[in-house]
Amino acid sequence: MSVMVREVYKNDLNELLELYLHLHEEAIPEMTEHLKNTWDAILRDSNHHIIVKEIDGKLVSSCVCVIIPNLTRNIRPYAFIENVVTHADYRGKGYATECLDYAKRIAENANCYKMMLLTGSKSEATMRFYGNAGYNSTDKTAFIQWLE
Repeated sequence: MSVMVREVYKNDLNELLELYLHLHEEAIPEMTEHLKNTWDAILRDSNHHIIVKEIDGKLVSSCVCVIIPNLTRNIRPYAFIENVVTHADYRGKGYATECLDYAKRIAENANCYKMMLLTGSKSEATMRFYGNAGYNSTDKTAFIQWLE
């Protein structure tokens, strides 16, 4: 069995989009020029990291870690975590935690002073998962404004 946590490869796009169906997406987007350009921009951006857990060539879990340059906190950046997802057939095995741990190493190597994430879930299991991964929901209050 081949198992690894790594950053995404260029040819992982289709499988990553399929994995996102287990997040909140309802369909795989059409392969448009806009999608290709966005994918290429993500791959070129040294501060944008898509981390995946691969088992026998299949992407089963992923998260995004974006390093954001910052002028405060001794000019130290911070990391933002997004799109944490595990394929429904592979949940409860620690794969998302492995992706988050990989993201933490990226953030530490970039000298980030904090990592943040938001979740839309109100599930007690989800809150426990993020708490066990080292995150807390008491230090800050998040506000979101959705744009059309």
